[in-house]
Amino acid sequence: MLAYLFVIFAVVARMPFMLHPWGFTPVAAALLYFGARGSRRQLWVPFALLAASDVILTKFVYSYQFSWDHFVTWAWYAAILWLGSQLRENTNWLRVGGAALASSISFFVVSNFAVWACWNMYPKTLSGLMTCYAAGLPFFRRGLAGDMLFTAVMFGLPAVAAVVARSMHKPHGAAAA
Repeated sequence: MLAYLFVIFAVVARMPFMLHPWGFTPVAAALLYFGARGSRRQLWVPFALLAASDVILTKFVYSYQFSWDHFVTWAWYAAILWLGSQLRENTNWLRVGGAALASSISFFVVSNFAVWACWNMYPKTLSGLMTCYAAGLPFFRRGLAGDMLFTAVMFGLPAVAAVVARSMHKPHGAAAA
């Protein structure tokens, strides 16, 4: 259930009425968490919700043209769900942190390449591609910070809750055996 709530939170957090710096969203963290803890049979749910929110934001909120670079983003959603599923059997802080870092870096590389290839904002040269990446660096910093923070919170919250629950069920004042 928590995996679904995190995905809903990720969808809502992207909406324009939410106050957040550009790129500081829980999308990658929610995808990683759902892949690791959500139903394998319902991996399509976060994918469909985020893809639908992309269409709504693009067409109706921002009035942008829909283009093939959305398919690149959607492929990234699927890849991050798969990456999260690799955390299902062996979850530790190093693997979770590495997955969050890989999510941030891969999104930066893939999405900026798609923008460069799809749109005419930059010359179709190596210099144009590097300019596109340079222009994306401020977004990458915020995206990386958001991915690391939200991943730590989403994976850490159930662990902290389990520790608290165990401590509440221990008898207090009982002599050690």
